[in-house]
Amino acid sequence: MARILIVDDSETERQYMSKLLLLKGHELIIAQDAEEGVVMARGELPDLILMDVVMPGMNGFQATRLLSKDPATSKIPIIIVSTKDQQTDQIWAQRQGAKAYLVKPVKKELLFAALEKLL
Repeated sequence: MARILIVDDSETERQYMSKLLLLKGHELIIAQDAEEGVVMARGELPDLILMDVVMPGMNGFQATRLLSKDPATSKIPIIIVSTKDQQTDQIWAQRQGAKAYLVKPVKKELLFAALEKLL
C-alpha cells in the first residue's frame, strides 16, 4: 500500500485519519504542524500528503505551495483536509497545488475515493 503523510495539529484528527488509513493497510508518517510536514515530505518522499489548513505558524496553503513548487516534492499529490468549507478555499487550495479538497469531519468513503483517484 501507500506511504501517506498526515499533517495536522489536532491529535484527534491525526488519530481519526490514521485509524481509517490503517484499515486500508497504508503506512503512515505523522507531522504535527506545517513546518514539520514540509521537512518530513522532503525527507521521506511519501506517496501522498493529507494537509490541514489552519495550523499555528505556517498554514497548510503555504506548505502546499512550497511542496508543489519544489522539484523534489512537486509530484506528490496533496489532499487538503480542512474545516474551511467555502468554495473560495477550495479554489485557493487548487491554485496552491492541491489535487483534492475534503471537508472535516471527513467521511471515510470520500477519503477512500480521493486516495483511489490519486494513488
